[in-house]
Amino acid sequence: MTDQGHLFPGKEFISTVLDALDTKTRMSGGLARVYLMRAAMAGAIIGVMYLTAFSVVDVFASIGSGELYGIGRLVGALFFGFALVFIYFSKSELLTSNMMFVAVGGYFRRINCLRSFRVLTMCFIGNFLGGLAIALIVMGSTLVDGGVGDQMSASVDVKLAFVTAGPAGWSDLFMRAVLCNFMINLAMVLVYNGMIKDAFTKSLAMIISVFIFVFVGFEHSVANTVLFTIQALNGGIDVGLAFANLGIVLAGNFVGGGLLIGFYYAYANDDRRYLRKQRGKQPESISD
Repeated sequence: MTDQGHLFPGKEFISTVLDALDTKTRMSGGLARVYLMRAAMAGAIIGVMYLTAFSVVDVFASIGSGELYGIGRLVGALFFGFALVFIYFSKSELLTSNMMFVAVGGYFRRINCLRSFRVLTMCFIGNFLGGLAIALIVMGSTLVDGGVGDQMSASVDVKLAFVTAGPAGWSDLFMRAVLCNFMINLAMVLVYNGMIKDAFTKSLAMIISVFIFVFVGFEHSVANTVLFTIQALNGGIDVGLAFANLGIVLAGNFVGGGLLIGFYYAYANDDRRYLRKQRGKQPESISD
């Protein structure tokens, strides 16, 4: 690695992100339908993996008098971690990852505010539509009957309780959202920085990052959107509280993934000031 490579080891990460952002920007414009389809697939994947996670929790909670509930949460969170792996390798579009992309692009002026808003808004709509498709399928089945539905309702109640708790709950929710997308996009830094070459290690990084946010109790805007949609169609939900939760979590996710990861790594790996200083230190050539 060159001296400049040691000073700015994230250059490959930045170039990969900017190239991918160019594709996302073009797709959200001229290929909007395809972009929405890719985003919908991400929402659908999250919906299916949520059902899997709650089913795992219910199995352990049903053993004995519920002493294994904690182990169920651990195993369920681990299974949910595969959601990001499926999204990445299926080339689907996830809002929270795209927050990092537009932040890096904004720093380097590769995308303006209007196009950033278009990329993120269309991605969120697509993520919602994918979750809605799963919610409609679930509504026509018995998948959330019994204990699985109880686990899901309990999770929704916890998330909405942050809103009803007032300013202290709002702050708690916001910080959990910041940490959530910090972890998600920290995994994407590892995936895109060029140092990890094999698919297994990339997958492991993504699984662990999602496991942490689920098990610890961080808040993810797309996951909440999908969960609230399934709950709304299969048991009902307070829509006002759900929208309030999403508003706070979206803001926190952008800070965690967009600013603390995207903007931070863009600034830390911007070698333009360094190159200007180096050119200024070079002695002028003396002509004969």
